[in-house]
Amino acid sequence: MKKTIRCDIVSAHGEVFSGEASMVFATGVAGELGISPRHAPLITQLKPGPVRVLQSDGEEVFFFASGGILEVQPHEITVLTDTAMRGEDLDEASARAAKEEAERQLADRAGEMDVAEAQARLLEAAAQLQALTRLRKTK
Repeated sequence: MKKTIRCDIVSAHGEVFSGEASMVFATGVAGELGISPRHAPLITQLKPGPVRVLQSDGEEVFFFASGGILEVQPHEITVLTDTAMRGEDLDEASARAAKEEAERQLADRAGEMDVAEAQARLLEAAAQLQALTRLRKTK
């Protein structure tokens, strides 16, 4: 029995990760997901948040996905997202600035930004900050 599953994380800008994993963790709209080799087929929507890939050598690789779709087949996992980045590429200062700007625009209802867009930006920035916190705890 194969003890790994192929994992591809793809953003609108290109492939972010492709490799073998012994386990993949992500945040679906219904809660946390843990996907192992030979998992039952599944398609679900992802919330903005961390995606952790436990590689076959035991090393854990950490990513941030801005939401998207997770597709699971028995021997392959695909994460499709608008924005994905490696954990070490997350910028706390930028995430804080984006969060503050979205909060400001939500408070200023007379502004030009659509409320739904500001809420989405706020959610993504908060998820990035939460992902950074979780990454720091694991290191």
